[in-house]
Amino acid sequence: MFKGSAICVTQLEAGIAELNFDLAGHSVNKFNAHTIGELSDALDALESASDLKGVIVTSGKGVFVVGADITEFGSMFGVPDFNKAEDLNNTNLNRLETLNVPVVVAINGYALGGGLEVCLACDFRVMSTAAKVGLPETKLGIIPGWGGTVRLPRISGADTAIDWIASGKDQRPDVALKAGVVDGVVAPEHLRGAALKVLQAAIDGTMDYQSRRAQKMAPLKLNQVEAMMVFETSKAFVLGAAGPNYPAPIVAIECMQKAAGLGRDEALAIEAEGFMKIADTESATALIGIFLSDQLLAKKARGWAKKADKKVEQAAVLGAGIMGGGIAYQSAYKGIPIKMKDINQEGLNLGLSEAGKLLSKRVNRGRMKVEQMGKVLATIDPMLSYDTFENVDIVVEAVVENPKVKHIVLAEVEKKVNPDAIIASNTSTISITCLADALERPENFCGMHFFNPVHAMPLVEVIRGEKSSDTAIARTVAYANAMGKKAIVVNDCPGFLVNRVLFPYFAGFMGLVKDGADFQAVDKTMERWGWPMGPAYLMDVVGIDTGSHAEKVMAEGFPDRMTKTFKTAGDVMYENTRYGQKNGKGFYVYELDKRGKPKKVVSQETYELLKPHTETMKDFDKEEIIARMIVPMATELARCLEEKIVDSPAEADMALVYGVGFPPFRGGIFRWIDSIGIENFVAMCDKYQHLGKLYEATPTMREMAASGAKYYG
Repeated sequence: MFKGSAICVTQLEAGIAELNFDLAGHSVNKFNAHTIGELSDALDALESASDLKGVIVTSGKGVFVVGADITEFGSMFGVPDFNKAEDLNNTNLNRLETLNVPVVVAINGYALGGGLEVCLACDFRVMSTAAKVGLPETKLGIIPGWGGTVRLPRISGADTAIDWIASGKDQRPDVALKAGVVDGVVAPEHLRGAALKVLQAAIDGTMDYQSRRAQKMAPLKLNQVEAMMVFETSKAFVLGAAGPNYPAPIVAIECMQKAAGLGRDEALAIEAEGFMKIADTESATALIGIFLSDQLLAKKARGWAKKADKKVEQAAVLGAGIMGGGIAYQSAYKGIPIKMKDINQEGLNLGLSEAGKLLSKRVNRGRMKVEQMGKVLATIDPMLSYDTFENVDIVVEAVVENPKVKHIVLAEVEKKVNPDAIIASNTSTISITCLADALERPENFCGMHFFNPVHAMPLVEVIRGEKSSDTAIARTVAYANAMGKKAIVVNDCPGFLVNRVLFPYFAGFMGLVKDGADFQAVDKTMERWGWPMGPAYLMDVVGIDTGSHAEKVMAEGFPDRMTKTFKTAGDVMYENTRYGQKNGKGFYVYELDKRGKPKKVVSQETYELLKPHTETMKDFDKEEIIARMIVPMATELARCLEEKIVDSPAEADMALVYGVGFPPFRGGIFRWIDSIGIENFVAMCDKYQHLGKLYEATPTMREMAASGAKYYG
């Protein structure tokens, strides 16, 4: 009936047509302009068929439809022609919804965003137990644009629609069935047969599809008071959870509220207005940028993994404790057996305890069964010797951050593993090239820097030393991928990428406190700017003793701009053994809350200790605090890009988002600079240049400012 390169319509028996999504040249189905155009043509064929009795909608891929092609549409936001693409697919789905025969969709895999919106336009939805559905648009800073805010509340009710759309979460089959979003859930092998049975029942009149259509065309079944209660309560809750920097969930709720008393077409017009309004915001630009950058990271990581000479089937970690236990947990949980080696039983006990604690949390939350926990723990092999290390494919060294100790351990383990085994150091600051001096096979060595806590932090920096081979990098990236981490390959330098730019941020904080800023006020300002925690709190979490060591490494590596010229607030904390959360006191004091988690409490003692080393306390304008904190980080990140420590602005930005919690709604340092204009950023640098070299814009930044260039084209 119709054959394109994205959609095919085939006549089956008994007057049934199959509309099949199968986008050529792609591993998944997605809505790009080509698919949208072909859907219009396919609907022409269906509407003109004289003997049609029903339609089944299917997918030729392992997923149904993953949504709109954001790489294509994202760049069109704010462009007048974008409305045409939006309008055409809205017209398509309206036509699908009003075909003069029943329509049943078989959801075989992920149906997200526009993929679920197609399903909502169908009369009945049958879902595989292997599938998931959802409307994730608010995670990209936008709202559903093809009827999601209109059809979902009319099918499931307002409460479910608000929850699904505002959260943007993928939903399991059992949840979708209970919510009434799908009509049946079956095993994958029974999906097609079940969908055809439902379709035949609708054709025979035993399942009423016309009343379903009428429900989707009509206003919501809520009176005015009920509607006000549902939507106003939800807005208050969502605003409290999302905050003012993520406006999309509130806009989505407002659209549903405005359209509650209207029919489908008027409601779709309100959704379109809300979509165009939110698509033109900085938040949407930044979050779509994050999504695209994440796609780039994944693509590059997959590229490295394809180059790996072998799959990592057995790993090892040297040094147990919290970090070693975290690495062991992550490896074992993701199905890669790991040996955990330490020099004493106490360390092994701590590492096993950490892994057990993390697995127990999964069990307690219903995400894992006790038997599964036992199987995962059984793949962590605690050892006091190097027995059977000849079977290891990769070793992660995670002993104390001391170059002499690391040299000894690295030389020792190299003699115990196969010549082709990769050895990676989890060092956070020490040069990989320097550490490689201890090895006979430096080409098999690189850095693999995890962030603490390992299970929660997505980033892994894979660091290339001067002699690291592509084989070492590829196998290490492949291991990071298998562990479920976001791997970014960077070149060697003191602090690598993340710590190299984090310590200038801390230096900005130290300068503010020295000049009389209240550390609490700085924390609050930066948290309002979007950071998950302010700099004082972050230093406490990282560990002030750890920071003190790293600070020395950075000063040796970059003496012109990272050498201290005064006793800092961090020095004062360190000298008074206030190391942060790890020993219960730092800038803040830590007490356990009801759930046993450390809770920060303000300590007057901190102010007394700082008083002799700071100016008289005074209030600072929030814009000055932000500038003095962010400029040093931004100029150092620019140097890293210019020195080719990192390959691209996207990777640099994502390293800070994933590694230290840079505010995602700002898109990263370079996207933030683009948003304010690099000429304005350079002017900000010049305003604070008297504070030192960290505040100097690079020559390349000045050239970009003069030409009006951007980091993202």
